[in-house]
Amino acid sequence: MSETHPSRAGHIHAGSFDWQEMGDGTQRKIMGYAPEMLMMRNRFEAGVKGPLHSHPHVQSSYVVSGLFEITIGDATERMGPGDGFLVEGGVEHGAHCLEAGEIVEVFTPIRDEFL
Repeated sequence: MSETHPSRAGHIHAGSFDWQEMGDGTQRKIMGYAPEMLMMRNRFEAGVKGPLHSHPHVQSSYVVSGLFEITIGDATERMGPGDGFLVEGGVEHGAHCLEAGEIVEVFTPIRDEFL
């Protein structure tokens, strides 16, 4: 367990964490974390385009609702409800929200900068 943040492992209820307004047409809500992993929900307004970026963390994502163009490396695909994607650490990726929606993301190891 990290000294900078307590573990939030165990049963996770919707009200356990607050939505954070990111100011760019997105909101995020941490759903649980331990030093090895972090899970969060992300809400996107239509038209939001996240810049291409990379990080050392492995990212697994599940599209709950909406329609997105997801770029991973040189490939871009449309993703909708029930679709998912996996990004290896160090690979450039980004999302363009075509229809307002939500994505659940899991990162390993934990993204300390999100806490």
